[in-house]
Amino acid sequence: MNKAKEVTSKLWEMANRLRSNMDASEYRNYILGFMFYRYLSEHQEKNIVEKKVIDVNEGQSVNEAYKEQASGDDLNDYLEEIAFSLGYAIAPQYTWATIVDKVNNNTIAPSDYQDMLDSFNRNLNLNRNSRVDFHGIFDDMNLSNSRLGNSTAARAKALTDIVNLVDQIEYKDENGHDILGDIYTYLIKEFASNSGKKAGEFYTPHEVSEVLAKLVTQNLKSENPEVYDFACGSGSLLLTVKDQIQDKEAQKKLKYAGQELNTTTYNLARMNLMMHDVRYQNMTLKNADTLEMDWPDGVDEHGVDHPHSFDMVVANPPYSARWDNNDNKLKDPRFKEYGALAPKTKADYAFLLHGLYHLKQDGTMAIVLPHGVLFRGAKEGKIRQALLEKNQIDAIIGLPANLFYSTGIPTVVLVLKKNKQNKDLLFIDASKDFEKGKNQNVLRTEDIDKIINTYKERKNVDKYAHVATIDEVKENDYNLNIPRYVDTFEPEPPVDLGKLTKKMEETQQEIEKTQSELLGMMKELTSKDEKTQNDLNDFIKMLENEVKRNG
Repeated sequence: MNKAKEVTSKLWEMANRLRSNMDASEYRNYILGFMFYRYLSEHQEKNIVEKKVIDVNEGQSVNEAYKEQASGDDLNDYLEEIAFSLGYAIAPQYTWATIVDKVNNNTIAPSDYQDMLDSFNRNLNLNRNSRVDFHGIFDDMNLSNSRLGNSTAARAKALTDIVNLVDQIEYKDENGHDILGDIYTYLIKEFASNSGKKAGEFYTPHEVSEVLAKLVTQNLKSENPEVYDFACGSGSLLLTVKDQIQDKEAQKKLKYAGQELNTTTYNLARMNLMMHDVRYQNMTLKNADTLEMDWPDGVDEHGVDHPHSFDMVVANPPYSARWDNNDNKLKDPRFKEYGALAPKTKADYAFLLHGLYHLKQDGTMAIVLPHGVLFRGAKEGKIRQALLEKNQIDAIIGLPANLFYSTGIPTVVLVLKKNKQNKDLLFIDASKDFEKGKNQNVLRTEDIDKIINTYKERKNVDKYAHVATIDEVKENDYNLNIPRYVDTFEPEPPVDLGKLTKKMEETQQEIEKTQSELLGMMKELTSKDEKTQNDLNDFIKMLENEVKRNG
């Protein structure tokens, strides 16, 4: 991981020099897009050798052999075979190695970059099963963008600079392990830190993702697990879940599902998962409004709804977003069991109920939301009460403020289960455990471990955690505000009146001593100046009287 950080740091520094006046969030689309194209091309090279699609002679590069054998009338047959295996196919004249050769030989034409992407899109028709997974994935690379340059030649040079930059990245660490995915993740983080509030649209800090991932993978039973993030951003949270699955076989079989409203961010997620070796067959990502377009479900011949359910649901949705809570939504199976809809200006509970609806009976859900969901009344209070009466809230974990790029507010993690065996509710106040950073606070490893260990042990911890009965919650009118259950108050140490009195006396003596010294100095001065003797004597007498009055 250190090697990946080192490479990313150099890459970021060079990228900043190249992007000139282009905004970091805009330049991101080009550098990450070319990185992904290089990955696809090199992944294809590896595949066509392993599958023996081509024969490589001694001393011949894979790209040379591919150009030699996959040509003329046979080209389409080769592309079909590659697309059947990988879901995509890159023609010999547009592989990364070919493009780099043209750049190095100064034979690259401005049109080559657009032809490269157009060819990739055309070849997607060769595998209908994978077309949706790759369709439009490079659409955010607007090669005609005037911010790249004011002329075709200037834009081509800017693109060539990016190709050179991406090509010099070393994707292997000292031990030969592929670190491309790590570099990509670090770059996304760098772009997030330079995007201000926009970063919340596509990036959840890794430490927060790790907390959610550890929570939902506790006691995971499925041998073929599925995870769902309905506001998946760049997909980093989904990937963190994979890292926390202890069973390596289950980890390999993990299927990823995600939905994301922002098209650019949706494209980032698809790239991110694939660059972490997630096969297109194991991921289903949708570009849609989660609250308006439910995850595709099955309906039987009687019209009965059968939602697709997941072993794990994780999410960090936009906080207190606006949504269309028209009356028809009350008929929506996601919301109708809870007797109310989330307010129009606060979709927090709408997101929560959507995720819970798609959770398996023995699954676990973890979602980050603002603290208001714990205590706001009216419709939200009604939904909260229904969740508690159904015994579906398992734990509430208060996080520190200023963990996110998009907001400085403190947040809370809600852990939910549909078939919870225990009848109590765990409260954890982790708001004071963090390391203060330059721009954001950071959860340390020990902070994360403390949260997870407390969640597993489910015991009272003085000033940190409390296991509340449902009766306690009822007594608080279903208000779940953490300070009602976890007392973190630290009393002020008792005041020693004797020490305080002594200190006051010492201070008064110091004042008197200072005043006496000042009067002595002024008397000495007056003796040297006969003209002002009388005036100064009067002034000294006034000071002496003042001292006596205050003494």
